[in-house]
Amino acid sequence: MCYSPEADLIAGVVIGAVGIDVLRQVDDRRNLALAAVPIVLAAHLLVEAVAWWGLEGSVSAATGDLAVSVYLIIALGVVPVLVPLAVMLSEPDGQRQARMIPIVVVGMAVSSVLLFGMATNPHGATIGGRYLAYYTVDPGYGLTAGFYVLAVCAPFLMSSQRLLVIFGVTNVVAFTLLSVLMSSGLISLWCFWAAVSSVVIARHIRETSTTRSFKSSRTLAAG
Repeated sequence: MCYSPEADLIAGVVIGAVGIDVLRQVDDRRNLALAAVPIVLAAHLLVEAVAWWGLEGSVSAATGDLAVSVYLIIALGVVPVLVPLAVMLSEPDGQRQARMIPIVVVGMAVSSVLLFGMATNPHGATIGGRYLAYYTVDPGYGLTAGFYVLAVCAPFLMSSQRLLVIFGVTNVVAFTLLSVLMSSGLISLWCFWAAVSSVVIARHIRETSTTRSFKSSRTLAAG
């Protein structure tokens, strides 16, 4: 996700701290899955740091290979399910929440296809300049990538919560630009976007918690 193991390590620690603080702010179980996203992103970055070290020879090859596998499991199996599910569970509008269910199903299907491809075919990573180039097999012949983007981007755009919608629009632009940078062999800056995403989630949960507390106080005062 980042251009060096040191950058992955620093970003992972920072995002992990944000994630712990976010979890402490949760006062509604519906936001719990969304609050867990920064922790997952932090773990992803820290695991990739170990993958880097394995490829550089700083840790054993077996440890590095395990880190690569864990990284791919999170990227291919966890993220396309967790993100749409988290946004759906946090959605207060029942109708919008119902519309997100098909997107969650798409995410589950994407996860199943990609994990199957990973389990039945060779996978690994190489150092491609200022990023790690992961490789695995997509049994969906490339179509899965489009559904992956749909699963992780669409729920934010469907939300009734303003900050999440703004993030959703920005996420589409960032996803495109960062993919171009990496596919061009220039650099990976996904760790930067992971940090931005975590801060947005933290702010959203703080705002919803504050609003809920304010409404509860007014209700008690009126009573």
